[in-house]
Amino acid sequence: MVAMSPLDSMFLLMESREHPMHVGGLSLFVPPVGQPGPARRLYEELAVSGDVSSTFRRRPGRLLQNFSALQWVVDDELEIEYHVRLLSLPAPGRVRELLELISMLHGSLLDRHRPLWEVYVIDGLSDGRIAVYAKTHHALMDGVRAVRTWQHALSDDAAARDCRPPWLRSSETDDTATAGLLTRSARTAGAIARMGVSVPASLSGARAMLRDYPHPRPFQAPSTMFNVPITGARRFAAQSWPLRRLQMVATQAGVSLNDVVLAMCAGALRSYLRDEQALPAEPLIAMVPVSLRGRPGFEDAGNAVAAALCDLATETADPRLRLARIHNSMNHAKATASKLTPLQLVGMSAVNVAGLALPALPLPLPFAKPPFNIVISNVPGATEPRYWNGMRLDAVYPASIPLDGQAVNITTISSGGRMHFGIVGCRRNVPHLQRLLTGLEDSLGVVESALSSRPSGLS
Repeated sequence: MVAMSPLDSMFLLMESREHPMHVGGLSLFVPPVGQPGPARRLYEELAVSGDVSSTFRRRPGRLLQNFSALQWVVDDELEIEYHVRLLSLPAPGRVRELLELISMLHGSLLDRHRPLWEVYVIDGLSDGRIAVYAKTHHALMDGVRAVRTWQHALSDDAAARDCRPPWLRSSETDDTATAGLLTRSARTAGAIARMGVSVPASLSGARAMLRDYPHPRPFQAPSTMFNVPITGARRFAAQSWPLRRLQMVATQAGVSLNDVVLAMCAGALRSYLRDEQALPAEPLIAMVPVSLRGRPGFEDAGNAVAAALCDLATETADPRLRLARIHNSMNHAKATASKLTPLQLVGMSAVNVAGLALPALPLPLPFAKPPFNIVISNVPGATEPRYWNGMRLDAVYPASIPLDGQAVNITTISSGGRMHFGIVGCRRNVPHLQRLLTGLEDSLGVVESALSSRPSGLS
Protein backbone atom coordinates (compact mmCIF):
# COMPACT_ATOMS: atom_id res chain seq x y z
CA MET A 1 0.00 0.00 0.00
CA VAL A 2 1.13 3.55 -0.80
CA ALA A 3 0.05 6.55 1.29
CA MET A 4 -1.70 9.41 -0.51
CA SER A 5 -0.74 13.03 -0.15
CA PRO A 6 -3.39 15.34 1.35
CA LEU A 7 -3.94 16.98 -2.05
CA ASP A 8 -4.43 13.61 -3.79
CA SER A 9 -6.92 12.61 -1.10
CA MET A 10 -8.82 15.87 -1.57
CA PHE A 11 -9.52 15.06 -5.23
CA LEU A 12 -11.09 11.74 -4.20
CA LEU A 13 -13.08 13.25 -1.34
CA MET A 14 -14.48 15.98 -3.62
CA GLU A 15 -15.79 13.50 -6.21
CA SER A 16 -19.49 12.72 -6.71
CA ARG A 17 -21.75 11.78 -9.61
CA GLU A 18 -22.15 15.47 -10.46
CA HIS A 19 -18.44 16.13 -10.03
CA PRO A 20 -16.17 13.59 -11.78
CA MET A 21 -12.61 14.44 -10.75
CA HIS A 22 -10.62 13.17 -13.72
CA VAL A 23 -8.58 15.05 -16.28
CA GLY A 24 -8.71 13.99 -19.91
CA GLY A 25 -7.25 14.64 -23.31
CA LEU A 26 -8.33 14.16 -26.92
CA SER A 27 -5.47 13.42 -29.33
CA LEU A 28 -5.86 13.30 -33.11
CA PHE A 29 -3.42 11.25 -35.18
CA VAL A 30 -2.82 11.24 -38.95
CA PRO A 31 -1.93 7.68 -40.07
CA PRO A 32 0.71 7.02 -42.75
CA VAL A 33 -0.62 6.89 -46.30
CA GLY A 34 -1.75 3.40 -47.26
CA GLN A 35 -1.67 1.93 -43.76
CA PRO A 36 -4.54 -0.59 -43.55
CA GLY A 37 -6.87 -0.54 -40.54
CA PRO A 38 -4.98 2.18 -38.63
CA ALA A 39 -7.47 2.39 -35.74
CA ARG A 40 -7.50 -1.36 -35.11
CA ARG A 41 -3.72 -1.41 -35.33
CA LEU A 42 -3.38 1.46 -32.84
CA TYR A 43 -5.83 -0.25 -30.47
CA GLU A 44 -3.88 -3.51 -30.60
CA GLU A 45 -0.61 -1.67 -29.93
CA LEU A 46 -2.11 0.04 -26.88
CA ALA A 47 -3.95 -3.03 -25.57
CA VAL A 48 -0.85 -5.22 -25.70
CA SER A 49 -0.22 -7.29 -22.59
CA GLY A 50 2.80 -6.38 -20.56
CA ASP A 51 4.19 -5.39 -17.19
CA VAL A 52 2.07 -2.38 -16.19
CA SER A 53 3.86 0.12 -13.95
CA SER A 54 2.69 0.53 -10.38
CA THR A 55 1.34 4.05 -11.02
CA PHE A 56 -1.20 2.67 -13.49
CA ARG A 57 -2.14 -0.18 -11.15
CA ARG A 58 -3.14 2.07 -8.24
CA ARG A 59 -6.70 2.13 -6.93
CA PRO A 60 -8.05 3.65 -3.71
CA GLY A 61 -7.64 1.37 -0.70
CA ARG A 62 -8.73 1.41 2.94
CA LEU A 63 -6.45 2.20 5.84
CA LEU A 64 -9.19 2.25 8.46
CA GLN A 65 -12.78 1.06 8.44
CA ASN A 66 -14.35 4.19 7.00
CA PHE A 67 -11.49 5.93 5.20
CA SER A 68 -10.93 5.07 1.53
CA ALA A 69 -8.99 8.17 0.46
CA LEU A 70 -5.81 7.81 2.49
CA GLN A 71 -3.80 5.24 0.59
CA TRP A 72 -3.33 3.49 -2.74
CA VAL A 73 -3.56 -0.26 -3.25
CA VAL A 74 -1.48 -1.70 -6.11
CA ASP A 75 -3.83 -3.91 -8.15
CA ASP A 76 -2.22 -7.18 -9.26
CA GLU A 77 -5.20 -8.22 -11.44
CA LEU A 78 -5.43 -5.34 -13.91
CA GLU A 79 -7.44 -6.17 -17.08
CA ILE A 80 -5.94 -4.19 -19.95
CA GLU A 81 -9.01 -4.86 -22.14
CA TYR A 82 -11.15 -2.96 -19.64
CA HIS A 83 -8.89 0.08 -19.61
CA VAL A 84 -8.24 0.26 -23.38
CA ARG A 85 -11.26 0.16 -25.72
CA LEU A 86 -12.03 0.59 -29.44
CA LEU A 87 -15.02 2.69 -30.54
CA SER A 88 -16.35 3.95 -33.88
CA LEU A 89 -18.16 7.20 -34.64
CA PRO A 90 -21.57 7.18 -36.32
CA ALA A 91 -21.86 8.64 -39.82
CA PRO A 92 -21.07 11.16 -41.12
CA GLY A 93 -18.05 11.13 -38.80
CA ARG A 94 -17.69 14.88 -38.37
CA VAL A 95 -15.74 16.58 -35.60
CA ARG A 96 -19.17 17.48 -34.21
CA GLU A 97 -19.98 13.79 -33.59
CA LEU A 98 -16.53 13.28 -32.07
CA LEU A 99 -16.96 16.14 -29.60
CA GLU A 100 -20.40 14.83 -28.61
CA LEU A 101 -18.86 11.43 -27.86
CA ILE A 102 -16.03 13.00 -25.83
CA SER A 103 -18.60 15.08 -23.92
CA MET A 104 -20.39 11.87 -22.90
CA LEU A 105 -17.21 9.96 -22.00
CA HIS A 106 -15.84 12.87 -19.99
CA GLY A 107 -18.99 13.06 -17.88
CA SER A 108 -18.85 9.45 -16.63
CA LEU A 109 -17.10 8.40 -13.41
CA LEU A 110 -14.07 6.15 -13.26
CA ASP A 111 -14.60 2.86 -11.38
CA ARG A 112 -12.87 3.10 -7.99
CA HIS A 113 -12.66 -0.70 -7.79
CA ARG A 114 -10.13 -0.54 -10.64
CA PRO A 115 -7.06 1.60 -11.37
CA LEU A 116 -8.30 5.08 -12.17
CA TRP A 117 -7.64 5.50 -15.90
CA GLU A 118 -9.25 4.64 -19.26
CA VAL A 119 -8.25 5.04 -22.93
CA TYR A 120 -10.53 5.00 -25.99
CA VAL A 121 -9.31 4.60 -29.59
CA ILE A 122 -11.97 6.11 -31.87
CA ASP A 123 -12.38 5.29 -35.57
CA GLY A 124 -14.76 6.72 -38.16
CA LEU A 125 -13.67 10.35 -38.62
CA SER A 126 -14.47 11.36 -42.18
CA ASP A 127 -11.07 13.01 -42.68
CA GLY A 128 -9.23 9.75 -41.91
CA ARG A 129 -7.68 10.85 -38.62
CA ILE A 130 -7.72 8.54 -35.61
CA ALA A 131 -8.82 9.91 -32.23
CA VAL A 132 -7.59 8.80 -28.82
CA TYR A 133 -9.38 10.00 -25.70
CA ALA A 134 -7.67 9.25 -22.37
CA LYS A 135 -8.83 10.13 -18.88
CA THR A 136 -6.97 9.80 -15.59
CA HIS A 137 -8.18 10.63 -12.09
CA HIS A 138 -6.68 13.84 -10.76
CA ALA A 139 -5.76 11.98 -7.56
CA LEU A 140 -3.52 9.71 -9.63
CA MET A 141 -1.70 12.47 -11.52
CA ASP A 142 -2.19 16.13 -12.37
CA GLY A 143 -2.60 17.44 -15.91
CA VAL A 144 1.06 18.34 -16.38
CA ARG A 145 2.22 14.85 -15.40
CA ALA A 146 -0.48 13.24 -17.57
CA VAL A 147 0.66 15.22 -20.63
CA ARG A 148 4.31 14.46 -19.98
CA THR A 149 3.56 10.76 -19.51
CA TRP A 150 1.86 10.58 -22.89
CA GLN A 151 4.44 12.79 -24.64
CA HIS A 152 7.20 10.54 -23.33
CA ALA A 153 5.56 7.56 -25.03
CA LEU A 154 5.68 9.30 -28.43
CA SER A 155 8.69 9.68 -30.72
CA ASP A 156 10.12 12.63 -32.64
CA ASP A 157 11.07 10.22 -35.45
CA ALA A 158 8.38 9.50 -38.06
CA ALA A 159 10.18 6.27 -39.01
CA ALA A 160 10.31 4.88 -35.46
CA ARG A 161 8.15 1.82 -34.80
CA ASP A 162 9.11 1.07 -31.19
CA CYS A 163 6.62 3.25 -29.29
CA ARG A 164 5.16 1.53 -26.23
CA PRO A 165 2.08 2.37 -24.13
CA PRO A 166 2.93 4.84 -21.35
CA TRP A 167 1.55 2.51 -18.68
CA LEU A 168 4.06 -0.28 -19.36
CA ARG A 169 6.96 -0.48 -16.96
CA SER A 170 10.04 1.20 -18.37
CA SER A 171 13.56 -0.18 -18.27
CA GLU A 172 14.17 2.09 -15.30
CA THR A 173 13.52 0.61 -11.87
CA ASP A 174 9.89 0.86 -10.75
CA ASP A 175 10.15 -0.34 -7.19
CA THR A 176 6.87 0.87 -5.68
CA ALA A 177 5.32 -2.59 -5.91
CA THR A 178 8.49 -4.61 -5.34
CA ALA A 179 9.90 -2.79 -2.34
CA GLY A 180 10.01 -4.79 0.85
CA LEU A 181 7.54 -4.41 3.67
CA LEU A 182 10.00 -2.42 5.78
CA THR A 183 10.71 0.01 2.92
CA ARG A 184 7.02 0.50 2.12
CA SER A 185 6.24 1.01 5.81
CA ALA A 186 8.95 3.65 6.05
CA ARG A 187 7.51 5.42 2.99
CA THR A 188 4.03 5.32 4.47
CA ALA A 189 5.25 6.71 7.76
CA GLY A 190 7.11 9.45 5.93
CA ALA A 191 4.02 10.36 3.91
CA ILE A 192 1.88 10.51 7.07
CA ALA A 193 4.51 12.73 8.68
CA ARG A 194 4.39 15.04 5.65
CA MET A 195 0.61 15.23 6.03
CA GLY A 196 1.10 16.51 9.56
CA VAL A 197 3.64 19.07 8.37
CA SER A 198 1.26 20.25 5.63
CA VAL A 199 -1.30 21.51 8.17
CA PRO A 200 0.89 24.25 9.64
CA ALA A 201 2.26 24.85 6.14
CA SER A 202 -1.28 25.50 4.94
CA LEU A 203 -1.77 28.03 7.74
CA SER A 204 1.59 29.61 6.99
CA GLY A 205 0.75 29.80 3.29
CA ALA A 206 -2.62 31.33 4.05
CA ARG A 207 -1.01 33.98 6.27
CA ALA A 208 1.51 34.77 3.54
CA MET A 209 -1.27 35.08 1.00
CA LEU A 210 -3.23 37.49 3.21
CA ARG A 211 -0.10 39.50 3.99
CA ASP A 212 1.34 39.78 0.47
CA TYR A 213 -1.68 39.52 -1.85
CA PRO A 214 -3.43 42.92 -1.93
CA HIS A 215 -5.47 41.76 -4.95
CA PRO A 216 -6.96 39.42 -5.87
CA ARG A 217 -7.70 37.27 -2.84
CA PRO A 218 -9.98 34.23 -2.49
CA PHE A 219 -13.70 34.94 -2.06
CA GLN A 220 -13.50 38.41 -3.59
CA ALA A 221 -14.61 37.39 -7.09
CA PRO A 222 -18.01 38.56 -8.38
CA SER A 223 -20.83 36.04 -8.65
CA THR A 224 -21.53 35.06 -12.26
CA MET A 225 -23.65 32.57 -14.20
CA PHE A 226 -20.65 30.20 -14.05
CA ASN A 227 -20.55 30.15 -10.24
CA VAL A 228 -23.59 27.95 -9.65
CA PRO A 229 -24.32 24.29 -8.77
CA ILE A 230 -23.84 21.98 -11.75
CA THR A 231 -25.05 18.64 -13.07
CA GLY A 232 -22.93 15.69 -14.18
CA ALA A 233 -23.50 16.14 -17.94
CA ARG A 234 -20.66 17.80 -19.86
CA ARG A 235 -20.14 19.66 -23.10
CA PHE A 236 -16.69 19.78 -24.73
CA ALA A 237 -15.41 22.29 -27.30
CA ALA A 238 -11.94 22.49 -28.84
CA GLN A 239 -9.93 24.53 -31.34
CA SER A 240 -6.30 25.33 -32.21
CA TRP A 241 -4.38 28.52 -33.02
CA PRO A 242 -0.91 28.92 -34.56
CA LEU A 243 1.58 29.28 -31.73
CA ARG A 244 3.63 31.79 -33.75
CA ARG A 245 0.64 34.13 -33.82
CA LEU A 246 0.39 34.17 -30.03
CA GLN A 247 4.16 34.49 -29.64
CA MET A 248 4.20 37.56 -31.89
CA VAL A 249 1.64 39.23 -29.62
CA ALA A 250 3.69 38.31 -26.55
CA THR A 251 6.89 39.71 -28.07
CA GLN A 252 5.27 42.92 -29.27
CA ALA A 253 3.56 43.56 -25.93
CA GLY A 254 6.51 42.48 -23.79
CA VAL A 255 4.51 39.84 -21.91
CA SER A 256 4.61 36.06 -21.53
CA LEU A 257 2.87 33.54 -23.76
CA ASN A 258 0.74 32.54 -20.79
CA ASP A 259 -0.35 36.17 -20.40
CA VAL A 260 -1.58 36.15 -24.00
CA VAL A 261 -3.52 32.91 -23.41
CA LEU A 262 -5.15 34.43 -20.33
CA ALA A 263 -6.01 37.61 -22.27
CA MET A 264 -7.65 35.55 -25.03
CA CYS A 265 -9.73 33.74 -22.41
CA ALA A 266 -10.60 37.00 -20.63
CA GLY A 267 -11.84 38.58 -23.85
CA ALA A 268 -13.86 35.50 -24.75
CA LEU A 269 -15.46 35.34 -21.30
CA ARG A 270 -16.28 39.06 -21.44
CA SER A 271 -17.99 38.68 -24.84
CA TYR A 272 -19.90 35.56 -23.77
CA LEU A 273 -21.21 37.11 -20.56
CA ARG A 274 -22.06 40.36 -22.31
CA ASP A 275 -24.11 38.47 -24.92
CA GLU A 276 -25.90 36.67 -22.09
CA GLN A 277 -26.50 40.04 -20.40
CA ALA A 278 -24.61 38.68 -17.39
CA LEU A 279 -21.30 40.60 -17.42
CA PRO A 280 -20.50 41.77 -13.86
CA ALA A 281 -19.18 45.26 -13.15
CA GLU A 282 -16.24 43.74 -11.24
CA PRO A 283 -13.42 41.82 -12.98
CA LEU A 284 -13.53 38.03 -13.15
CA ILE A 285 -10.81 36.25 -11.16
CA ALA A 286 -9.12 33.13 -12.55
CA MET A 287 -7.31 30.43 -10.62
CA VAL A 288 -4.20 29.58 -12.64
CA PRO A 289 -2.39 26.33 -11.69
CA VAL A 290 1.40 26.72 -11.61
CA SER A 291 3.54 23.59 -11.87
CA LEU A 292 5.97 22.82 -9.02
CA ARG A 293 7.43 19.85 -10.88
CA GLY A 294 11.19 20.01 -10.88
CA ARG A 295 11.40 21.54 -7.41
CA PRO A 296 13.00 19.35 -4.71
CA GLY A 297 10.46 16.97 -3.23
CA PHE A 298 7.98 17.15 -6.12
CA GLU A 299 9.70 15.09 -8.83
CA ASP A 300 7.53 11.98 -8.38
CA ALA A 301 4.42 13.50 -6.83
CA GLY A 302 1.06 12.70 -8.38
CA ASN A 303 0.05 16.33 -7.95
CA ALA A 304 2.71 19.06 -7.95
CA VAL A 305 0.84 22.29 -8.55
CA ALA A 306 0.38 25.62 -6.82
CA ALA A 307 -2.60 27.88 -7.38
CA ALA A 308 -2.23 31.55 -8.35
CA LEU A 309 -5.12 34.02 -8.60
CA CYS A 310 -5.25 36.35 -11.62
CA ASP A 311 -7.24 39.51 -12.29
CA LEU A 312 -8.76 39.03 -15.79
CA ALA A 313 -9.83 42.69 -16.15
CA THR A 314 -13.07 41.67 -17.86
CA GLU A 315 -14.83 44.87 -16.88
CA THR A 316 -12.69 46.95 -19.26
CA ALA A 317 -13.27 47.10 -23.01
CA ASP A 318 -9.65 48.12 -23.71
CA PRO A 319 -7.72 44.99 -24.83
CA ARG A 320 -4.32 46.57 -24.14
CA LEU A 321 -5.30 47.54 -20.62
CA ARG A 322 -6.74 44.05 -20.06
CA LEU A 323 -3.49 42.40 -21.17
CA ALA A 324 -1.43 44.78 -19.01
CA ARG A 325 -3.53 44.05 -15.91
CA ILE A 326 -3.23 40.30 -16.48
CA HIS A 327 0.54 40.61 -16.94
CA ASN A 328 0.93 42.63 -13.74
CA SER A 329 -1.35 40.31 -11.77
CA MET A 330 0.57 37.18 -12.76
CA ASN A 331 3.93 38.86 -12.12
CA HIS A 332 2.79 39.78 -8.63
CA ALA A 333 1.57 36.23 -7.95
CA LYS A 334 4.90 34.78 -9.14
CA ALA A 335 6.91 37.26 -7.04
CA THR A 336 4.91 36.36 -3.95
CA ALA A 337 5.21 32.62 -4.62
CA SER A 338 8.99 32.91 -5.04
CA LYS A 339 9.26 34.01 -1.38
CA LEU A 340 7.47 30.91 -0.06
CA THR A 341 8.86 27.46 0.68
CA PRO A 342 7.45 24.53 -1.34
CA LEU A 343 5.34 23.41 1.63
CA GLN A 344 4.00 26.93 2.08
CA LEU A 345 3.13 26.98 -1.62
CA VAL A 346 1.23 23.72 -1.28
CA GLY A 347 -0.48 25.05 1.83
CA MET A 348 -1.48 28.28 0.13
CA SER A 349 -2.74 26.34 -2.88
CA ALA A 350 -4.70 23.97 -0.65
CA VAL A 351 -6.57 26.99 0.70
CA ASN A 352 -7.49 28.02 -2.85
CA VAL A 353 -8.35 24.49 -3.98
CA ALA A 354 -10.40 23.88 -0.85
CA GLY A 355 -12.63 26.71 -1.99
CA LEU A 356 -13.74 24.46 -4.85
CA ALA A 357 -15.21 21.94 -2.42
CA LEU A 358 -17.05 24.40 -0.16
CA PRO A 359 -20.18 24.78 -2.37
CA ALA A 360 -20.81 21.02 -2.01
CA LEU A 361 -20.94 21.16 1.79
CA PRO A 362 -24.44 20.85 3.32
CA LEU A 363 -23.79 23.89 5.51
CA PRO A 364 -24.45 27.59 5.12
CA LEU A 365 -21.26 29.41 4.17
CA PRO A 366 -20.12 32.78 5.50
CA PHE A 367 -18.88 33.79 2.03
CA ALA A 368 -21.13 35.82 -0.26
CA LYS A 369 -18.74 35.52 -3.20
CA PRO A 370 -17.01 32.57 -4.92
CA PRO A 371 -13.29 31.89 -4.26
CA PHE A 372 -12.68 32.68 -7.95
CA ASN A 373 -14.72 32.50 -11.15
CA ILE A 374 -12.90 30.03 -13.38
CA VAL A 375 -9.85 27.76 -13.61
CA ILE A 376 -7.60 28.45 -16.63
CA SER A 377 -4.59 26.15 -17.13
CA ASN A 378 -1.77 26.30 -19.68
CA VAL A 379 0.14 23.03 -19.98
CA PRO A 380 3.42 23.03 -21.95
CA GLY A 381 3.78 20.30 -24.56
CA ALA A 382 6.38 19.21 -27.11
CA THR A 383 7.59 21.85 -29.56
CA GLU A 384 8.60 19.41 -32.31
CA PRO A 385 6.25 17.03 -34.22
CA ARG A 386 5.51 13.79 -32.37
CA TYR A 387 4.61 10.34 -33.71
CA TRP A 388 3.15 7.06 -32.53
CA ASN A 389 4.68 4.29 -34.67
CA GLY A 390 4.40 6.42 -37.81
CA MET A 391 1.13 8.18 -36.93
CA ARG A 392 1.68 11.93 -36.65
CA LEU A 393 0.13 13.70 -33.66
CA ASP A 394 -1.96 16.41 -35.30
CA ALA A 395 -3.65 17.96 -32.25
CA VAL A 396 -4.13 17.36 -28.52
CA TYR A 397 -7.04 18.99 -26.70
CA PRO A 398 -7.17 18.92 -22.89
CA ALA A 399 -10.42 18.25 -21.02
CA SER A 400 -10.42 19.27 -17.37
CA ILE A 401 -12.82 19.52 -14.42
CA PRO A 402 -15.87 21.76 -13.85
CA LEU A 403 -17.29 21.77 -10.31
CA ASP A 404 -20.09 23.27 -8.27
CA GLY A 405 -19.49 26.99 -8.43
CA GLN A 406 -17.13 26.49 -11.40
CA ALA A 407 -19.35 25.52 -14.32
CA VAL A 408 -16.72 26.03 -17.04
CA ASN A 409 -13.00 25.23 -17.31
CA ILE A 410 -10.46 26.27 -19.96
CA THR A 411 -7.20 24.37 -20.44
CA THR A 412 -4.59 24.76 -23.17
CA ILE A 413 -1.63 22.73 -24.42
CA SER A 414 1.11 24.02 -26.72
CA SER A 415 2.19 21.25 -29.08
CA GLY A 416 3.49 20.90 -32.60
CA GLY A 417 3.57 24.63 -33.33
CA ARG A 418 -0.02 25.29 -32.22
CA MET A 419 -1.87 26.24 -29.07
CA HIS A 420 -4.74 23.81 -28.48
CA PHE A 421 -7.69 25.01 -26.37
CA GLY A 422 -10.04 22.57 -24.64
CA ILE A 423 -13.17 23.97 -22.95
CA VAL A 424 -15.37 21.84 -20.68
CA GLY A 425 -18.64 23.12 -19.27
CA CYS A 426 -21.77 21.95 -17.50
CA ARG A 427 -24.21 21.10 -20.27
CA ARG A 428 -27.17 22.71 -18.48
CA ASN A 429 -25.60 25.86 -17.07
CA VAL A 430 -23.32 26.95 -19.93
CA PRO A 431 -25.48 27.20 -23.09
CA HIS A 432 -23.84 27.41 -26.51
CA LEU A 433 -20.40 26.64 -25.11
CA GLN A 434 -18.90 26.76 -28.60
CA ARG A 435 -19.44 30.54 -28.66
CA LEU A 436 -16.41 30.79 -26.42
CA LEU A 437 -14.29 29.52 -29.32
CA THR A 438 -15.48 32.40 -31.49
CA GLY A 439 -14.75 34.73 -28.58
CA LEU A 440 -11.18 33.44 -28.34
CA GLU A 441 -10.51 34.29 -31.99
CA ASP A 442 -12.17 37.68 -31.72
CA SER A 443 -10.22 38.47 -28.55
CA LEU A 444 -6.89 37.58 -30.13
CA GLY A 445 -7.72 39.63 -33.22
CA VAL A 446 -8.64 42.69 -31.15
CA VAL A 447 -5.35 42.52 -29.22
CA GLU A 448 -3.40 42.16 -32.48
CA SER A 449 -5.17 45.20 -33.97
CA ALA A 450 -4.63 47.30 -30.84
CA LEU A 451 -0.91 46.49 -30.74
CA SER A 452 -0.39 47.14 -34.45
CA SER A 453 -1.99 50.59 -34.23
CA ARG A 454 0.15 51.77 -31.27
CA PRO A 455 3.82 51.56 -30.23
CA SER A 456 5.09 48.24 -28.89
CA GLY A 457 4.82 47.46 -25.21
CA LEU A 458 2.11 48.02 -22.66
CA SER A 459 3.40 51.09 -20.88
